[in-house]
Amino acid sequence: MPEPRFLIVRLGSLGDIVHTFPAIAALRGSFPQSKIVWLTHPRWVELVSSSGLASEIWSVDSRDLYDVRAVIGKVRGQHWDAAIDYQGLWKSALLPALGGVGKRIGFSSSTVREFGVPILYTDRVNCKTIHIADQNGELSVRAGATNPVARVQLQVQETDQRKVCADLKALGIDRYVVLSPGGGWRSKCWPADRFGALCQRIRRELNLRCVINYGPDEEWLAESVKTASGDAEPIVYDGELGPLMALLQNALCIVGGDTGPLHLALALGVKGIAIFGPTNPARNGPYPLQPIVLRDPEAQTTHDRGTETSPSLLKVSVDQVFAAVRQRLGDHT
Repeated sequence: MPEPRFLIVRLGSLGDIVHTFPAIAALRGSFPQSKIVWLTHPRWVELVSSSGLASEIWSVDSRDLYDVRAVIGKVRGQHWDAAIDYQGLWKSALLPALGGVGKRIGFSSSTVREFGVPILYTDRVNCKTIHIADQNGELSVRAGATNPVARVQLQVQETDQRKVCADLKALGIDRYVVLSPGGGWRSKCWPADRFGALCQRIRRELNLRCVINYGPDEEWLAESVKTASGDAEPIVYDGELGPLMALLQNALCIVGGDTGPLHLALALGVKGIAIFGPTNPARNGPYPLQPIVLRDPEAQTTHDRGTETSPSLLKVSVDQVFAAVRQRLGDHT
């Protein structure tokens, strides 16, 4: 009997894809010979490829009507035993529905954030777990996986390793800590001046340089951290995904909030300190939960995209974060 053919939908973003990998790894482990086609945004094709879990990766930009029509045509042109939508949005759920996939697995209305999306699924999973990675695993189990999640080993290209090592060596850096101050919403980002003060202490007390990573439209944030770092001489980095993976993999430690680079670094086996405020680390935090997670015990969970730093984040001090860095580095200091 031939193994089933699966259509996977997880278009973005960085951290969300990382939190989907364990569920796909469990699916691949249960069906090692299956054809698994992953639909994702063109920006994340390299990331999905690094997991080695998909038989094929089809890119689709949901904002491009021509692109959407083309991928729906490709979906219609093949037989699928099931489509699994790990994203739970209208833009993701519509692709297998319009592609004519008979069995469409997704989250129930108790889990999705966009009203009405589950109407497009034939199989709606009412999740019992809390963390999004475990919830993704429940979808894999509904599709027939023996286990909900499994370990993932991401592969970093040797060319990216060599380039990043050479670039850092030219700057006189071989041991470093990555600071990732961004995170999309300002309300879930620890203040730039505190990242700067942390950078100063890491340089002064641990004799380590920091590399400040930032994403699109966050140049001002990285520069703010650099300015607040004074004479600590941090390096500002905004490279492509491949070099970013190499940069993260070779770091001694990463400090960041609820942001994609933090989750990617942890998936690469890097030690981490996560600073959380309005978002709940029990649902969106590091997975599996091995790093130090700092959060005010009285923080209120909300996904409102505020433009000001959440008051709960202001209760996490530089002293707390630096102590966590020292603890995580251990003998490396």
